[in-house]
Amino acid sequence: MDDVSVEVRSGEVLAVVGPSGSGKSSFLRLLNRLDEPTSGTVLLDGVDYHEMPARELRRKVGMVTQRPFLFPGTVYENVSFGPRQRSQEFPEAKAEELLTRVGLGGYARRDVANLSGGEAQRVSLARSLANSPVVLLLDEPTSALDEQAKDEVERLICDIMRDTHLTCVIVTHDMAQAARMATRAMMLQRGRVTRIGSVSEVLHA
Repeated sequence: MDDVSVEVRSGEVLAVVGPSGSGKSSFLRLLNRLDEPTSGTVLLDGVDYHEMPARELRRKVGMVTQRPFLFPGTVYENVSFGPRQRSQEFPEAKAEELLTRVGLGGYARRDVANLSGGEAQRVSLARSLANSPVVLLLDEPTSALDEQAKDEVERLICDIMRDTHLTCVIVTHDMAQAARMATRAMMLQRGRVTRIGSVSEVLHA
């Protein structure tokens, strides 16, 4: 990344687009310190994120990756992982409420080894939401899914964004998906911002 400066407004969905190798995923990883910037910083609600413990930052800035990385065990154990790491109670009834929200009511006791790709991605989303993030990062969240699962997960994410007004940054190679999901778009090429603005301005320039 080189000289990237962008403000993501509270409650908006920003799509990050560009060709392969342009730095989209690298940009996303810098936002919650999965990678450390060699210069510059990120402000979260005006606070330099280097002033926060990394674990606390990643609770506030959740991430859903292209392929869901679930821990061996039950769906409930995965969804409740974050709160339990902070010694917070997360009863199964609360997990069930969250799972119902992502279309997986009744799945709490299922083994994650028996889930489809779309179901696993929904669990990954629920696990991020269990931490009550203020920002959600989505790195190609539907690209590894078949068409039906892709449509279902995309609609689910849109519904959650609309209902919760959660700030979201989504990396996608799918311009049509960016147009459906985002309010603004940022185009990257070789690690630099080449365009930023409304989705129609950026995607149809």
